[in-house]
Amino acid sequence: MKFYMPTRLYQEPECVMAHRGEMAALGSRALIVTGKHSAKANGSYDDVCRALDAEKIAHVLFDEVEQNPSIETVMKARDFGVENGVDFVIGIGGGSPLDAAKAIALMIKHKDKDRSYLYQKGADSSTLPIVEVPTTCGTGSEVTPVSVLTIHAEKTKGSIPHKIFADYALSDGKYLRTAPASVLHNTAIDALAHLWESLINVDADDYTHMCVAEGLRVWKRSKAVLLGERDATDEDYANLMNASSLAGMSIAQVGTTVPHGLSYPVTYNQHMPHGKAVGYFQAGYLAEADAADREEALALAGFDSVDDYQSFYEALCGSEKLADADLEYAVEVLAGKPDKLKKVPYTCDRDVLHRIAFFTK
Repeated sequence: MKFYMPTRLYQEPECVMAHRGEMAALGSRALIVTGKHSAKANGSYDDVCRALDAEKIAHVLFDEVEQNPSIETVMKARDFGVENGVDFVIGIGGGSPLDAAKAIALMIKHKDKDRSYLYQKGADSSTLPIVEVPTTCGTGSEVTPVSVLTIHAEKTKGSIPHKIFADYALSDGKYLRTAPASVLHNTAIDALAHLWESLINVDADDYTHMCVAEGLRVWKRSKAVLLGERDATDEDYANLMNASSLAGMSIAQVGTTVPHGLSYPVTYNQHMPHGKAVGYFQAGYLAEADAADREEALALAGFDSVDDYQSFYEALCGSEKLADADLEYAVEVLAGKPDKLKKVPYTCDRDVLHRIAFFTK
């Protein structure tokens, strides 16, 4: 067994300001990486700026990260960072800015390399120091070594082979207060997917189970909030953030499996939000699993059956059904990716992939 999670994680109110000294010790000029709007709307960008200003650390902003960040955006941010002489990177937001920040920190460190370096296996993966400030409750990217980028040439998304952990992760549930319900729903489903795919995984062990079991226990505390049955409290927001980080720690050890692999072409071609796309394939993945694994996964998350989960998913994400052609294409793409399939702890040939993809049709 093994467990590796070198990121120093703080999850507490006002943690950005509380740990500004540790953040400031990483360098003298920060590149802050965000999307267009949410980091400003939820106050996280202002918090980071105040923390850096209090420590007299210079900073510049790159706020052009799109949903499902592209290689082109990473390279644009790399050039901006090099031009501004930055020596550490702070990602703020959901999975897109956090994943992009890792790739940007890699490419600034290797400023003489072109874009092909992002997907060069066996290359030096050293980066500038990285701080991640999550503002959604699904990706767990703040504690994973993963950076998923959009590859337009292949019309899909893919993880870069470089394993890049942040130095610090600063998680504060208050940033969820202004999140739209759709963002909470999609990202909470993503966290659930990470936990289930880590549990039903050929590499799962006692350490993974430790994170998964606690993650699901914390995650299910806020199911009523996600369903709109009661208003969220600050404790709920903290629980959702904690569950996301525990899910991130889980996939950091064992990786994701079939539902994530099927979701990538759907996200690219149909522009379906990542969490919604991953959640679409969870019922089929559970249905094919060993009965004991399936029952454990459902029970830990507070579901009575696969149908119970599917009803929950549709209440949060809608009952939209993907077209047969889109599902066939997703199966075709994933069938050619043995790295994802070898994570599945049951036989997963093309027929099984087809049943998983079409389970809810």
